[in-house]
Amino acid sequence: MTAVVELDSVTVLRPGKALLQDVSWTVEDSQRWVVLGANGAGKSTLMQIVGAQMYPTTGTATILGERLGETEVFDLRTRIGHSGTAIAERIPPRETVEDCIVSAAHAVTGRWREQYDAADLERARQIMAELRIGALAHRTFGTLSEGERKRTLIARALMTDPELLLLDEPGAGLDLGAREDLLMSLDMLSSAPGAPVLVMVSHHVEEIPAGFTHVLMLRDGKIIAHGPIEETLTAQTLGRTFGMRLELELVDGRYTARRSAFGHRAH
Repeated sequence: MTAVVELDSVTVLRPGKALLQDVSWTVEDSQRWVVLGANGAGKSTLMQIVGAQMYPTTGTATILGERLGETEVFDLRTRIGHSGTAIAERIPPRETVEDCIVSAAHAVTGRWREQYDAADLERARQIMAELRIGALAHRTFGTLSEGERKRTLIARALMTDPELLLLDEPGAGLDLGAREDLLMSLDMLSSAPGAPVLVMVSHHVEEIPAGFTHVLMLRDGKIIAHGPIEETLTAQTLGRTFGMRLELELVDGRYTARRSAFGHRAH
């Protein structure tokens, strides 16, 4: 197996606070990871490092074989797909779904005078079909439901055929039906031949697609546990991650969690 992400003793410091502390983590090319943690745990900082958007204060980060600080990050970023709120906020509300997706080929949001060839349009339509949003092609982004937006953003992230795909809380704000549609799409994506390596950030174990293989759990910028999901994601490690006593259940590859009836805070 080939290492796609290699973090060695990565620490990120900001005035008065350590956002990440001594994080060592390796993602192999056959793996699908979910990163779990409460607000402020360091998940967003970790994704900025992995996405080549931030440098560690100390330690080393090697992404897709390129060591940050020793490589041209603008070229490296073209090999990484992103889906998250920050990108959604930059898309003009009147942009059609098809243009929103195809414009990723030029790394822009808001189609203007770029010229796209037939291959670009065919790829965009193929991705839309795979994510079951082909019928939305001529809808404008501003008229989409939250679930439709999330799948459109994932389609956009896939447009450049990335080697690594980062999904930042793709299930946030979705109702039950939209969440289940999204998870079905992510499950199919994770098992498709030639799919990119997936790293997904979430607060909720209920949002973990059945096809994901590994979990990393953060609290206060430190790793609580990481490894194969069936061995690592337990009621005990989840409780330590969120600071409370929890019950965890696994049914047909899907997790649910709830607070223990008379639990105390976990340490």
